[in-house]
Amino acid sequence: MTESSVARRSPALGGLYVITGAFLFGFNGSMTKVVMQAGISPEQLTLMRVLGTALIAGTVLALTDRAQFRLPLADIGRFAALGVGGLAMVQWLYAVAIAHLPVGVALLFEYMAVIIVAVVARVVFKERVHPRLWWAIGAVLAGLAVVAQVWDSSLSGIGVLAGLGAACAYAFYFLAGERSVAGRPPMAVAFWASTFATVFWLLFSQWWELPAGTFTADVSFGGALDSVVTPMWVPLVAMVALGAFAPFTLIFMSLRHISATASGILASSEVLFAFIVAWLWLGETLAPLQIAGAAVVFLGIVVAQTARERAKEPDPDDAFALAVPPEVP
Repeated sequence: MTESSVARRSPALGGLYVITGAFLFGFNGSMTKVVMQAGISPEQLTLMRVLGTALIAGTVLALTDRAQFRLPLADIGRFAALGVGGLAMVQWLYAVAIAHLPVGVALLFEYMAVIIVAVVARVVFKERVHPRLWWAIGAVLAGLAVVAQVWDSSLSGIGVLAGLGAACAYAFYFLAGERSVAGRPPMAVAFWASTFATVFWLLFSQWWELPAGTFTADVSFGGALDSVVTPMWVPLVAMVALGAFAPFTLIFMSLRHISATASGILASSEVLFAFIVAWLWLGETLAPLQIAGAAVVFLGIVVAQTARERAKEPDPDDAFALAVPPEVP
């Protein structure tokens, strides 16, 4: 990094970028729930999101770096696994989870990916991790048990399983994306992962069963915004542009100003935003004990973000995948 680029670093601006991105991600959960309640399946919704992301990322590459459209045969399998096993699965499982759980609770389960990544880094890749990781794991597991109220099974079993599955898929996407960004720009990784995810869901989403006029049919935003009625394409476009691509770009921009670890911790505020938006918009609430459990989970997530130890702070060009994977939910 040059002296001039260091001089241009603004921690305040970097923090603003990542907090804005986290808010958009958190807001997107409630929007996703509204769209699914209007009749679009999780599979069909996932197709629309990955297709939209591929089109936007592809447009950016066409204007800035067309060489990234060349994919060697040796990389096809790697990006196909990243797109299908990571991107396609995490978005679908997250959609299934929020269909059965409050939005914030679903995100709590998905963010267990942070714990999984740190454990895999230690056990599989032999990276050093700080001992506080094990305390973070205990806090997350205890907090989730309280949120899920395991003593009376108040939460949907399907939703919990989907949330845990999303955590595993997100962790895979995190780890595979980390290694993919080492050789290609994040925008190219997002494009190829989204493209393979799109091909997968074109085959398995049954998009052809959508009724004629689905995208022009009126849909209510429900809850506190029940009086707001728009054609279906409006929330769909908002989900792709404002719920995926824009926050993804904002978090990447933040890494020009703050460290990957700091960005990752601030990005975890998505969970808090999701709870607040779902409460104000959809009226989703938790019991006081569940709120306390959610706070414990969030604290564990933040601690786990700092558990992976590295010899030096990476350059912002590579840092994006080290703490904040190309966002998906």
